[in-house]
Amino acid sequence: MSDDLRSGCPINLTLEVLGDRWSLIVIRDLMFGNRRHFRELLNHSEEGIASNILADRLKKLVDKGLVTRADDPSHKQKAIYSLSEKAIQLVPLIAHMGAWGRRHLPVTEELSIRAQLLEEGGPALWDAFMEELRAIHLGAPRPARSVFAELQAAYQEICARNAA
Repeated sequence: MSDDLRSGCPINLTLEVLGDRWSLIVIRDLMFGNRRHFRELLNHSEEGIASNILADRLKKLVDKGLVTRADDPSHKQKAIYSLSEKAIQLVPLIAHMGAWGRRHLPVTEELSIRAQLLEEGGPALWDAFMEELRAIHLGAPRPARSVFAELQAAYQEICARNAA
């Protein structure tokens, strides 16, 4: 076992990779917001992440193999961030976290609709979403169903209804 790890416990090891608040927020924004550039992640975070923290978390996520960084062919000073297969496999964990949060915390309707749909859709929906994320982030063939579009449409519908 590596000297920088506290133990070989799978829960501890997962927390060492994902245990800070910002790492999961960055993964969430890549996963559900399809925010692939630094500026998108910085400017569209509901929580207002600082640029130095975002840069640090992206570096850590890349180093841990959860996110990849590639040069953006459309702009030589930009990078495109993508979820790796390891991060895509976090969908069930994130779905469970969202379900728990909906039951026990004062969530807003618009920010909890995706969690509700993932909870109601269960493993079949998670698998379909992971298949689509593989297409978006890893270049796999696009599936016929777009769970991403379904989640986004539900979010936008609630936002429009609440704005009216």
